[in-house]
Amino acid sequence: MSEKKVQHTSRRNFLKTAAAAGVTATAIGAPFVAKIASAETITLKIQTLWDAGTLGYTLFEEFCSNATAMSDGNLVVKPFPAKAIVGTFEAFDAVKAGVFEGMHMSDTYWAGKIPCSTFLTAYPFGLDRPDQWETWYDALGGLAIAREAYAQHNMFYVGHVQHDDNIVHSKVPIRSFEDYAGKKIRFPGGIVAEIFRAAGVSTVLLPGGDVYPALEKGVIDGADFVGAAINYNLGFGEVAKYIILGPPSTPCLHQPVDLHSIVINMKAWNKIPESLQKLFKVAVRDFSWKTYTTVQKADNEAYEKFKEQGVEIIRLSDEDISKFKRFAPELWVKWAKKHPLAMKAFKSQWEFMKSIKIGYYTDADLVDQNGKKLEL
Repeated sequence: MSEKKVQHTSRRNFLKTAAAAGVTATAIGAPFVAKIASAETITLKIQTLWDAGTLGYTLFEEFCSNATAMSDGNLVVKPFPAKAIVGTFEAFDAVKAGVFEGMHMSDTYWAGKIPCSTFLTAYPFGLDRPDQWETWYDALGGLAIAREAYAQHNMFYVGHVQHDDNIVHSKVPIRSFEDYAGKKIRFPGGIVAEIFRAAGVSTVLLPGGDVYPALEKGVIDGADFVGAAINYNLGFGEVAKYIILGPPSTPCLHQPVDLHSIVINMKAWNKIPESLQKLFKVAVRDFSWKTYTTVQKADNEAYEKFKEQGVEIIRLSDEDISKFKRFAPELWVKWAKKHPLAMKAFKSQWEFMKSIKIGYYTDADLVDQNGKKLEL
């Protein structure tokens, strides 16, 4: 969608979008519109994790333009690509301190600052479908947990943003669980890095924009970043000729549903009139699903382009996945015990995963590698 088209989004079209997202008529009816029309202009500068020129950044720019247009310019949302204001891993502290207003980042980056963030996006062998995460956030208390966690750091968690499953690019073939041993691979840290370290991987933490040169120079053997479409934009197929996936049953074992989030400095958020806050929340919800569906389509196209570059797609076996899976319960409990909110999040997800609706686990599965029962 062009910027020009986004800027001419009509109020009527927005109202249709808001209604579809479940916003009530009293929230977006005539009185609400009148409030917006009289509101003082407010500017939000938001930095994303996406590098300029990627599909992710294009979608982020559209979100910022749409949010501005929806408010008739009363809320001006300005996009900034990765590293434009601060380094990606410095964004948390910068937004917390009010250096700029907001960030669009992966919650996995903040596991050392907010242990609960481990459970605000997919983790190894947890909830593994986008609809399950939508249910957890919207109906099982996840949104309230996320907001409480970020509020402790002077920030308001607006909402999650669906993205993709993550894949591993490698300079060398990895055809089995055993082949991971001894490799040096970029992962986002936290519980994701730990499950690969348990398999003998030396893990490295790098922002997305640093992955290409690290692969090119041979500093690392491989890298997880995001999905096929954006990784193709970043040129990974030029420097890593293998993509490692799981079997069709488990295409991504470590982050099958890579959720990001929009987070705003609390002082800046509280300056926004309630009517515009509601508008912005709807804009984030629309951004989430637009990102997800657009990226899924682009992934299919990207895999074909990778093949044209001579990239080999390797799928691990179900047996390989089972070998990784034995490490997971102990890591879940370890990270849940780091903070009461982390435990609260995991417990609610654990009950959901055990439910008749999902049925992934029973209490008998919560054991360490030696079969000893783990206590929550």
